[in-house]
Amino acid sequence: MLVENINTVENPITVMSKIRDYAQFVKLRLASLVVLSAAFGFVIGSQEVNVGKLLLLILGGFLVTCSSNGFNQIIERNLDKLMERTKNRPLPQERMSVNEAFALASLMGGAGIVILWVFMNPLSGVLGMLALLLYTVVYTPLKQVTPFAVFVGAFPGAIPPLLGYVATTSGFGEITFQAWILFAVQFMWQFPHFWAIAWVLDEDYKKAGFRMLPSLGGRDKSSAFQVLVYTLFLLPISLFPVLFGMSGIISAVIIAICGAFFTYQAYTLYKECTVEAARKLMFGSFIYLPVVQLAVMIGK
Repeated sequence: MLVENINTVENPITVMSKIRDYAQFVKLRLASLVVLSAAFGFVIGSQEVNVGKLLLLILGGFLVTCSSNGFNQIIERNLDKLMERTKNRPLPQERMSVNEAFALASLMGGAGIVILWVFMNPLSGVLGMLALLLYTVVYTPLKQVTPFAVFVGAFPGAIPPLLGYVATTSGFGEITFQAWILFAVQFMWQFPHFWAIAWVLDEDYKKAGFRMLPSLGGRDKSSAFQVLVYTLFLLPISLFPVLFGMSGIISAVIIAICGAFFTYQAYTLYKECTVEAARKLMFGSFIYLPVVQLAVMIGK
């Protein structure tokens, strides 16, 4: 009892510490980036932007994404203890109970799906629920089994811009050809993005048994070659919005410049096969997607 009291005094639970734990639990920065792509999809699909509806989309999408991240941490809480990157999260450190985490993730997921269903359209709610289930029930368990998990995870990861575009449609909701184009861009982008992260964190991932790089050899020429190939395919797919009349020539120039630089980073990784080259590609991927989506939005 005395030890427990001493620990409580040394590590008091405050409002700010709880907020920090919740921010870690939902992966706040990642959730914000995901919602940004949904907002781009909504603006691109709108003839006239309804600001109130856009804010509700952001709220609903944010809650669903936070729920997905939360359930992911619940499932992987014991594995997170093994990795330097994740060992200080609230669940591995037992600053948050599993029951509290489950209740919070369930509440956020349910609220987010209801918001999307009621204030956007039913199909938006279905897509939000599908993204949550694919991420938590399929992608998360596969990470320990096969590198194919990256392909599976790319589906829920590409839903946000599709959902944003669908939210602008009436009735039950409709997935248009233009919405599929936005999905395709984000889907293909995720391969160099995820593999660059996996290259940087490969040693840490191995501690938890995660197999994320495409080659069984890990950080080898085969993995780097596949990163390069997918990056090369990404460039023409990123130009689909221009080719199919969703955006204009200025957007094409911006996308081409971004694509050339991103491809150069992928080629550098192939040539050098170093963690530093992978880190540059990783940061390049964080810039590439929002710039491309912003270019399409402005060009529209």
